[in-house]
Amino acid sequence: MTPEEARRLAKRLRARREKAGLSAHEVARRASVNVATVTRIELGQIANPRAENLLSIAAVLDIPASDIFALANWVQKDDLPSFSPYMRAKYGFLPESAFREMQDVFDEMAVKYGTHGPAPGDDE
Repeated sequence: MTPEEARRLAKRLRARREKAGLSAHEVARRASVNVATVTRIELGQIANPRAENLLSIAAVLDIPASDIFALANWVQKDDLPSFSPYMRAKYGFLPESAFREMQDVFDEMAVKYGTHGPAPGDDE
């Protein structure tokens, strides 16, 4: 993990813990990890935290393992789903018009920020 990725992970974990109204000590107790580990991860001081520690902490904070793996940069870019299939899988209850609207917004943002998604039809 890069220092920036460690900071992003730390920020997410700390925010989630605070939102849940839990102390670092309580998260550590529930996750069966040392409180120093929770604190150091939340400070971005552990560049390569152990997967089992992160997964235990994430479970206490109700963060999906896939989110933790992505935040820790343990998922290769090519292993991630493209935008449309992801949104359809995650939000399948939405009407088709919502998916078209999300895709349009995503396409605008991709142009604005100089990136691109899959070619039309590649992710269907």
